[in-house]
Amino acid sequence: MAPRVSEEHLKQRRADIMEAAVQVFIQHGYEHTTMKHVMEAAGVSRGGLYQYFSNKEDLFEALLEEDLTGEAGAAQRPLEEVDSYWKLLIQLMFGEDGQPDNRMDPLAPCKLEFFITGRRDERRRAYAEKRYRLALSVYIEVLKAGQRSGEFSDRHDPELIARSIISFTDGLGLDHAILPEETVKLKEQSVLFVEYLKLALSSS
Repeated sequence: MAPRVSEEHLKQRRADIMEAAVQVFIQHGYEHTTMKHVMEAAGVSRGGLYQYFSNKEDLFEALLEEDLTGEAGAAQRPLEEVDSYWKLLIQLMFGEDGQPDNRMDPLAPCKLEFFITGRRDERRRAYAEKRYRLALSVYIEVLKAGQRSGEFSDRHDPELIARSIISFTDGLGLDHAILPEETVKLKEQSVLFVEYLKLALSSS
């Protein structure tokens, strides 16, 4: 009789495969990554990999789902406990330190590639819309809470501002994926966009 594998071990092995897959996708891009690349990077057999993921798309969607889970967690944060809605908004955009810089999610080009190459695929379009609507709801809730508290001006529709934030970050991500860093000026554009937001949200 084969030894029984614990649930914890199965979860850890799946997590290890996904961690290896991230590096493979970053190195090769979505289209050129193969399941064989992932097998070799994760040090698992073909059967061991396909036990968890039926194909490359299934694997990549699992990585995207992890992102969605993290974003959903941010959306569930009790907004009443927030000291500064401006600080929270900037952290959502730029990470915990809230500082624009020249770094971007290294998996961002693969995510763009996944959605753009699959723009005619109904499943991918639905998934892209799901991600967009979640990000939109997170930003809207923070903006509305800031307006209710008086920290943000209510001159502008929070939904429109939220859409502008997403359009800016997605557009910057696309430029960053295909153009030289010195051309994009990631940090400089981000700093300027923050200034625009301050003007739009200033309550004074």
